[in-house]
Amino acid sequence: MTWLQLRFICDAPTAAQLDKHLSDCGALAVSLDDAQDQPVYEPQKGTTPLWSNTRVTGLFPGARQPVELLAELERRLAPARLPVPAVSTLEDQEWLRLHQDAFEPVCFGGRLWVVPSWSPPPRLEAGQVSLGLDPGLAFGTGSHPTTAMCLAWLAAQKINDKQAVDYGCGSGILAMAAAKLGARQVWAVDNDSQALQATRRNADANAIGNLVAVHTPEDLPPLTADLLVSNILANTLSNLAQTLSRLLAPGARLALTGILEEQSPAVLASFAPWCALDTVEQREGWVLLAGTRADHGA
Repeated sequence: MTWLQLRFICDAPTAAQLDKHLSDCGALAVSLDDAQDQPVYEPQKGTTPLWSNTRVTGLFPGARQPVELLAELERRLAPARLPVPAVSTLEDQEWLRLHQDAFEPVCFGGRLWVVPSWSPPPRLEAGQVSLGLDPGLAFGTGSHPTTAMCLAWLAAQKINDKQAVDYGCGSGILAMAAAKLGARQVWAVDNDSQALQATRRNADANAIGNLVAVHTPEDLPPLTADLLVSNILANTLSNLAQTLSRLLAPGARLALTGILEEQSPAVLASFAPWCALDTVEQREGWVLLAGTRADHGA
């Protein structure tokens, strides 16, 4: 068996975005390392700096077509330009086993376990729930900082009998987390047909397919949700501010990420007419904005 490797050398902000986009596109593993022998000295507490020249490597199954992958990465990174890639084919060196070894069950917020299929299930304590999800199509098992922050935020919410929206659902991990944590109905929304297929398949595998409804933005029915999460990109979130806000009841909770620290002021400003948001967490240069839908607003 062979594996497809895509490698890019780019600046730190682009590397951070490529990290997410490669995972979104189904990379089995993504690594970032120094491309120019540049030391990173003791960082400030709570930060994980990247190098000014960072090598970003994504590993895919050999059957994936590099032209299609690169076109999708270019679309996701726009309007920024995709760095020139180095494309190579690697022979099987137990990459899958090494990949599986890198993923173990992880608990978010003390309540929510995400468990790869090859791992034994954890012993759940009172109030804990688990969902099974393998890294691969769309977006993985919560290893990326943006997903991890959303999962921890969801675990801290009172979700029982709530109606929730996961806008830009990817693999459906956030939608499934909301369902597992007690939501009576979750609307999983994405404009990528592969993401919707992955969400439906993963929800069925977790025996919550009846709670998770998948839709494109165009066919999403009118609704008023109690809670919304969206892990996409800052520019897209800003453009969708009014659309997402109108999906929420007054006082409803929302959390937004996929936002680099320097992008947060623009997103906050975009949502300000409808929602009161604050930065509630930062990880590795990414931020989580969360708050409530105002009782007023168009």
